[in-house]
Amino acid sequence: MNKNWTGAFQIAAVYVGTVVGAGFATGKEIVEFFSRFGFFGLISILMSGYLFISLGSKLMRIAAHIDAKSYQEFNTYLFGKWPGRIINVFMLFMLLGVSAVMLSGAGAVFEEQLGLSKSSGVFLTIILSILVMLVGTKGLFAVNSFVVPLMISFSLILMIFSVQLPHFLDQLLFIPHADDGWKSVVAPFSYVALNLGLAQAVLVPIAAEVKDDWTIKWGGIFGGAALTLILGASHFTLIMLPNVELYNIPMAIVMKDLAPFLYWIYVLVIYGEIFTSVIGNVFGLDRQLKQYLSIPTIISVSVVFLVSYLISLVNYGTLLSYLYPLFGYICMTFFILLWMKPFKPEIKK
Repeated sequence: MNKNWTGAFQIAAVYVGTVVGAGFATGKEIVEFFSRFGFFGLISILMSGYLFISLGSKLMRIAAHIDAKSYQEFNTYLFGKWPGRIINVFMLFMLLGVSAVMLSGAGAVFEEQLGLSKSSGVFLTIILSILVMLVGTKGLFAVNSFVVPLMISFSLILMIFSVQLPHFLDQLLFIPHADDGWKSVVAPFSYVALNLGLAQAVLVPIAAEVKDDWTIKWGGIFGGAALTLILGASHFTLIMLPNVELYNIPMAIVMKDLAPFLYWIYVLVIYGEIFTSVIGNVFGLDRQLKQYLSIPTIISVSVVFLVSYLISLVNYGTLLSYLYPLFGYICMTFFILLWMKPFKPEIKK
């Protein structure tokens, strides 16, 4: 059997790049779901890692197996015809909402870290995204294959610095009081459900294009493992930042304190991650709209960006703390059905 390692790593890079969006790269999402629960947060992260590896692979392998061209076809297969349509309408709004969060996140990077106006960050992101979108899947692979290894490297560098700080072990084992502590139990499921529910917009069409089961399976495994590594490394870093919940971009604050010489490159990497997520979401939305209307890519992408831009005018932190948990619960139904769906790929000669 021909083992395509390059293909597997490319899929892994797209998987990581799609999931590691604004909330993940800035650290805001990791604080919201995990780090504020202290040691319980770490246990939740390990559970999430297992789910990312097993269910990410399964999602892509099923998509290739049924040759689903878009997440719409995939959801129809998973839920049945009518429930699938309702879920797809939800997905359309969720992807628009998340694209808006990403644009707002790009604006927050420009505002909080570069001292520039929020709108300059948003407009630059829109222009660059349209250019990459016109190149298609090759553009998606290229951007992710460049940004993802950088993101993993920086997460590990920050973790190495954090582990050497005094009282690291005390902080790691500490369990802070949280009024909503029960959420730490639900967190791995709602977090993975949210991220896979949204990532399917990119992962489904990519898997259908690649088709090879071995490549897709290992792409999912490598991608899930890399996500676990970044989550764990980020958690080790974030627990060392006092009042971590106050910041929009806590990871950049830590980098400024611990490794200021890498700070500007890191801000670029965070921006790059947000950028890859914007492209991923818009790529999925473009595929979805083309199922309803036969319109040129430039028009569908422009419409998506116009709507996302209007939503992104709301504050980034506000958008993230309201929309993400809500989307997480909606995606739980998707997650449970994906988990329960039996999958036995036929051995192809």
